[in-house]
Amino acid sequence: MAERGEEPEPWAPREHLPADARRMGLNSLVPDGALLELAGSLDSAKRTHRLVAWVLLVVMVAPVLLTVVNVLR
Repeated sequence: MAERGEEPEPWAPREHLPADARRMGLNSLVPDGALLELAGSLDSAKRTHRLVAWVLLVVMVAPVLLTVVNVLR
């Protein structure tokens, strides 16, 4: 087991969560943490990863836009 401040074991899965998220107790087993982990693991050099990022953006923004439209109507 790694001590605090040491490098993780080479066989341990690499985490893509920001330090703030880890401090709040998020990890890949929590739904919000899993979404952050997915978004953090995307590579902008890959076309499919960019497509996934756009889809995630649309999925996150669509409910907000629909709510605003309903409120303004």
